[in-house]
Amino acid sequence: MKYYIIAGEASGDLHGSNLIKAIIEQDNDAEIRCWGGDLMQQAGGTLVKHYKELAFMGFLEVIMNLNAIFKNIKFCKHDIAAFKPDAIIFIDYSGFNLRIAKWAKEHNFLTNYYISPQIWASREGRIEKIKATIDHMYVILPFEKEFYQKKHNYPVHFVGHPLLDAIANRPVLNESDFRSQNNLDPKKPIIALLPGSRKQEVQKMLSLMLSLTNDFADHEFVIAGAPSLEKDFYDTFLNDANVKFIQNKTYDLLSVSKAALVTSGTATLETALFKVPQVVCYKANWISYQIAKRIITLEYISLVNLIMQKEVVKELIQDDFTKQNLKKELASILNGKERTEQLSSYNELIAKLGGSGASSNAATLIIENAKSA
Repeated sequence: MKYYIIAGEASGDLHGSNLIKAIIEQDNDAEIRCWGGDLMQQAGGTLVKHYKELAFMGFLEVIMNLNAIFKNIKFCKHDIAAFKPDAIIFIDYSGFNLRIAKWAKEHNFLTNYYISPQIWASREGRIEKIKATIDHMYVILPFEKEFYQKKHNYPVHFVGHPLLDAIANRPVLNESDFRSQNNLDPKKPIIALLPGSRKQEVQKMLSLMLSLTNDFADHEFVIAGAPSLEKDFYDTFLNDANVKFIQNKTYDLLSVSKAALVTSGTATLETALFKVPQVVCYKANWISYQIAKRIITLEYISLVNLIMQKEVVKELIQDDFTKQNLKKELASILNGKERTEQLSSYNELIAKLGGSGASSNAATLIIENAKSA
């Protein structure tokens, strides 16, 4: 059968690649066309558009790039129509995907959504669009099933969280070799810096994160470079001897880190699954933040705290994201009871997410639904 998959970010590329592998494993005749990244292409999809061309962050940035966004929407519709897939699969990236879903439903394509838009966080009214345009929804967070089914009478499938698969399938890392290969100190404890995957995020987050290097000189700070950004973009931040840079090896880095400073997003959950104590950070431009805080109704912004429904990791948001606060919170998770409490809560978090197999579960349901459509 033919499958058309649309992901618009680095995390979607990761989950899309594992989904592609699972589909190909279960459907020997699978033909897959996709929007995503290198991982989806390597997994067997024919890449139509790279997410690097699609990553616009925040309300202001989206407005400034509306022309490019509308061109991409038009191109996507034409490409789907020419390909004639048996199933379209949307992965997160709701602003774009829900527009395509409306068109796809009108043209009688089977629509699947893997990794739900976070309508439980903001703009809950989008549930009506989802009900009208999405034939099958596959959710990955335990509270999402109750949100959709009990609150909105919309049946969904909980398939588990794909990060469990991505982490479980990693090869075992030799820490000594990793440190040597990446020019890291053989003994210093590592503080991983995950400043985000978009330029706007990194520019707002990384300088403040790096301002702590002298305060924690007995640790080595290592920047996790995002695959969506070029190495030369980070060069202006690399003027401190106690700062190292490693690109596209975030999981390897987390597996050897003592603590992490993390920009809010999927990375907060990834860090928790590697059992690395963390401080969650977030700062947007003033206009985007003012808009966001008026429509986002959640008590927390990190996935860790949302899933646990309590403050497990400290969140430093907007005006709270200062050097003084960051220094205090980082010190608290390097040693002492705060570190122990986070690690204990991580074990509860992993239990809540269920076992591995999300990609395979989703693929099975997508194929079954396409066959019976």
